[in-house]
Amino acid sequence: MSKLQALKNFRFPNVFILILIVFISCALLICINFFTIKILSANRAYVNGESHYSKGQKDASRHLISYLYTQNPNQWKSFLEEIKVPQGDGIARITLLKAGDNQVARKGFLTGRNHEDDLDDVIWLFDNFKNVSFLSKAIHEWGKGDKQIVKLFVIGQQIHAKIDREILTGTDQKKFMKEISIISDQLTINERNFSNTLGEGTRKIKDLLIFTNIFFILVIICSVCLYYSIMVKRLVVSKKETEAKNENLIIVNKELDRFVYSASHDLRSPITSLKGLIEITALEDDVNQIRNYLQMMHQSLARQDQFISDIIDYSKNKRKEIIIEPVSLKELFNEAILQLMHIENASRIKFTQELQVDQIKSDGLRLKIIINNLISNAIKYADCSKQEMFITIKTYFSEGLNKIEIADNGIGIHDEHKENIFDMYFGTNKNKGSGLGLYIVKEAVENIKGDIFVFSESNVGSKFIVTIPNSHAV
Repeated sequence: MSKLQALKNFRFPNVFILILIVFISCALLICINFFTIKILSANRAYVNGESHYSKGQKDASRHLISYLYTQNPNQWKSFLEEIKVPQGDGIARITLLKAGDNQVARKGFLTGRNHEDDLDDVIWLFDNFKNVSFLSKAIHEWGKGDKQIVKLFVIGQQIHAKIDREILTGTDQKKFMKEISIISDQLTINERNFSNTLGEGTRKIKDLLIFTNIFFILVIICSVCLYYSIMVKRLVVSKKETEAKNENLIIVNKELDRFVYSASHDLRSPITSLKGLIEITALEDDVNQIRNYLQMMHQSLARQDQFISDIIDYSKNKRKEIIIEPVSLKELFNEAILQLMHIENASRIKFTQELQVDQIKSDGLRLKIIINNLISNAIKYADCSKQEMFITIKTYFSEGLNKIEIADNGIGIHDEHKENIFDMYFGTNKNKGSGLGLYIVKEAVENIKGDIFVFSESNVGSKFIVTIPNSHAV
């Protein structure tokens, strides 16, 4: 298969698949970017929340230390206010881990001073990615920090109880101070690990986003380029086909002009001849001469009838669709011989048939046109000077082809005429034919994907061989 044929086979379904790939790639690219931005936005919200968590914890520690040494009730209230920030985040974490009420989690995040517009993304990320490595590690650090917050709150309760009962000693202050410092140091580590883990996850997501965008953009670009290339090649093929059709139309128009000119001449010629013969006959008194004139009239009408028949065959061959069906060659030969017996000297010719192949699968109309014209020509151009005139018809299978061979011992064809015998209106003797017969035969043979060969010698005879592809055999 040629490249042009392969390209012509690349029709709508394949192009549709190409467009579908572009559409799906664009849709996936949009979805991936949307969810990536959503993830990055949620990560940013967690980092922002961690800063509030860290600040709340540190402020709570500071107020607690101040309360430890000053015993100022306002410092205790400030401690309780600030400790609520990490405690609220802790409540949200525990609720989401247990797949509990998101409203409770929202209240917890709001207590943790997270922005209300970020809550949907924060909860969505936790619900859908809590088992993903980077977020799982961050949640684990978050949980460890919450345990330290609980310890800090318990220490605060212990300090408040001792101050409230006025039993706080210097030793207690040193002890509590040391515990608060240890908890603060540990929380700093947890908070740093939490931020670093989210930062690492954000960088990985960013790299993945860049890779994904590059991949899908390349898919889209390649698909569009391929589609563009196909369309351009199709336009080139279409242009070539149009140019070829235009060339064919030019040839057809020339043939048509020639056909119309010659047809009008050949149709008028017998009529003019008849009119002249009728006028002469009207003035003639000799019966024998009148009979001669009538015979000449009959011959003129026969030529006109043959010409009209050729025009009908020409029209059928041009316009009728190819219909492949089982055809009996024997029936076509017998029918043709029977119909052509009216031609002069046909009864003197000996017909011989050697049919090794009878049934083939081809177009019956074209085969009929081919056989009728070839046998008609063999009869018309018989050599009456020979004692025995014959026409031999053979069919056989050779070289992977079905072959029809029609041979005669007629007047033959001169060498200078052989190249032109299949041209429109070419005839060596216009009194015997219209000049359309072999032209129609050639076109009919080409229509059934066959070929025709001629072997002829002047005053010896002619042989026409028609080949039909074996794919049409029954």
